[in-house]
Amino acid sequence: MPAPSSQLVTAKKLDWRRLGGLQPYQTLLDKMEATVASIRRDGANEAVWLLEHHPIYTGGTSAKDEDLLAPGTVPCIHVGRGGQWTWHGPGQRVAYVMLDLNRRGKDVRSLVRGLEDWIIASLGQFGVEGLRRDDLPGIWVNTGNGISGLDKIASIGIRISRWVTWHGIAINLNPSLDAYDAIVPCGITDGGVTSFSNLGVIVSMDDLDQALKEQFPKFFPPLP
Repeated sequence: MPAPSSQLVTAKKLDWRRLGGLQPYQTLLDKMEATVASIRRDGANEAVWLLEHHPIYTGGTSAKDEDLLAPGTVPCIHVGRGGQWTWHGPGQRVAYVMLDLNRRGKDVRSLVRGLEDWIIASLGQFGVEGLRRDDLPGIWVNTGNGISGLDKIASIGIRISRWVTWHGIAINLNPSLDAYDAIVPCGITDGGVTSFSNLGVIVSMDDLDQALKEQFPKFFPPLP
């Protein structure tokens, strides 16, 4: 199955795609799974897809039913990535990352560290200091809110199938943060969720995409 048609720049061993409009979750999930199978089976190019989804709540392998509070009419589905409940929708940049760890080294910790570094470096281009928290994947900023004083601005949820990665990261640019009131986001109760716009940092989606593209090869160099 071919990947979605869109603006495409092909680097060596990496297909970088930016999909316009709001994308249906299940359709993208099916196409991503097919691409991952092609990478594993046929040695197809690795890929990064940038997109926004129609509103949806997704629960990872650690999602608890009691953390899904009041989703209303927004669809809720369980998926095979790591992590707990999160929201996807307009104003949030999702990056699906399909990398072949058979060729990059079978090191899951290094993969997650690289994704965190990629996000931190991209946020840093706009003066936003991204922070890690021990044993809590994702990136946080110091807002002084809640018990921890930290709010989450980016999530990481990865699945690895025979050492090829899929799913990826989500960065809150300017979504409606009210959507997170319906869940316990990522199972975290000592901090909240924030975004570029909530921090008073006005950045376009184009600018964020450019930063992500510029920073990516620093942490995931092209394959020879």
